[in-house]
Amino acid sequence: MRLEFIITAALLLDIILGDPRWLPHPVRGIAAIATVCERFFRKACFFSLRIAGILTALTIIGLCSTAAILILKATSELHWTVAAAAGIFILYVSIAPRDLINHAHAVYKALILDSLDNARLKVAMIVGRDTANLDKKGITRAAVETVAESLVDGVTAPLFYALLFGPAGALTYRAINTLDSMFGHKNERYRYFGWASARIDDIANYLPSRITVPFIWLASCILRYNVKNSIYIFFRDKRNHHSPNSGLSEAAFAGALDVRLGGLNYYDGIADKKPFIGDPVRELEPSDIMKANLLMLSTTVLFTLFGIGIHYFIMKVLS
Repeated sequence: MRLEFIITAALLLDIILGDPRWLPHPVRGIAAIATVCERFFRKACFFSLRIAGILTALTIIGLCSTAAILILKATSELHWTVAAAAGIFILYVSIAPRDLINHAHAVYKALILDSLDNARLKVAMIVGRDTANLDKKGITRAAVETVAESLVDGVTAPLFYALLFGPAGALTYRAINTLDSMFGHKNERYRYFGWASARIDDIANYLPSRITVPFIWLASCILRYNVKNSIYIFFRDKRNHHSPNSGLSEAAFAGALDVRLGGLNYYDGIADKKPFIGDPVRELEPSDIMKANLLMLSTTVLFTLFGIGIHYFIMKVLS
């Protein structure tokens, strides 16, 4: 079964079904195994938290990539349809555009119903910042920033690695990103232990985050968002973020939507003043969440079409 079909089928499956809560999700399994590894290596490498973190990261990444490769190899020996189904499923659980849309829409719905408490609960499911005291604008900003950043983490990066290395590449990336989400914090517990997870995630996202931006511009053009401002804000503010990668998509989104992102957030009660991204051409409104969702989905479709087109062309030339 051609990779182009597997990628298309997996993306359509995710857009239609999302991530049903009743379905055992490999990411939860990765997180559970990572927790066990953390306890083990913290004790085994008590002399160095950084070494413990490196060994934990390498173990989880190795286990996930090996498991995916073995599953694909075993199913290919049964029948091509079984192998195709396995590949589609592995890629399906490695991407999350529908889940991202659903979570952001839930925040939007709560805001337009003037239920700030409910909106805070909904946005707390997708951000790490404190949400108890966020106002309407703060909730909207948190949701838009999450959609912009997660476009890469949850969609284009796993698709990028699927195009390069097949479904196993996508799942390996998902393991890397999960480790960063769990351990890549700059607090006392993970400052050293999570160093490897954060650095590996930065490296893994370097190319996908940069390749994604032109597709954000193309989608902005099609949707008649402010593509000129998106390009301008991108080059001006792309480094206004703690992450070397996340600021790129956020800057492109902020410019396209004519809004300002970034600023003051609180994490566990501690203030974190981030540089601003974009200009306050107008105030953020709940409708910007839906605009961000549409921009994210449009970018996903364009990125996928271009990616499978390039892959098909390369395979034709090589054959």
